[in-house]
Amino acid sequence: MNDEIFSFRSIGTIYSPHNKISSIPIQPVFCNDIKGSIVLETEYKDALRGLEGFSHIYLFYYFHKSRKVCLRLKPYLSDQEQGIFASRAPHRPNKLGMSLVRLVSIEDNILHVMDIDILNGTPLLDIKPYIQRFDSRDNVRSGWQDTIPEDIAVSRGVREYKAEEM
Repeated sequence: MNDEIFSFRSIGTIYSPHNKISSIPIQPVFCNDIKGSIVLETEYKDALRGLEGFSHIYLFYYFHKSRKVCLRLKPYLSDQEQGIFASRAPHRPNKLGMSLVRLVSIEDNILHVMDIDILNGTPLLDIKPYIQRFDSRDNVRSGWQDTIPEDIAVSRGVREYKAEEM
């Protein structure tokens, strides 16, 4: 077993209207038009050069409020237990989160985004652009997710989210 320890440092903070974990929709696809922002540490401002030309970006972040590790769990969209690596649940061994959000604008060291499904105040670890040429695939399979009817996915996916709570 490789027990090398890695150290990451936050490069900024993610802000969203999501203050209650249980009411955050489970993926950005269920967060249409929900606004958020990322305040990047000023020392990384130059790293944003060229990013304004991309419509979508991946945010990699630390699930800082997740206190447990589960190797198996029952995801929101499944009635069956799944392995943690077959889900995007936060109770992972390394607490790494990833979301694809819409980039609206960049002002100085602040990124304005939409379709955000991330808890307010979450530490940002990295940003990468979505590149359709590299990231889009044909003939994909999504494992157990393919068995979930769309109406069930939508009703469970939005969880307890209510815009008025925001």
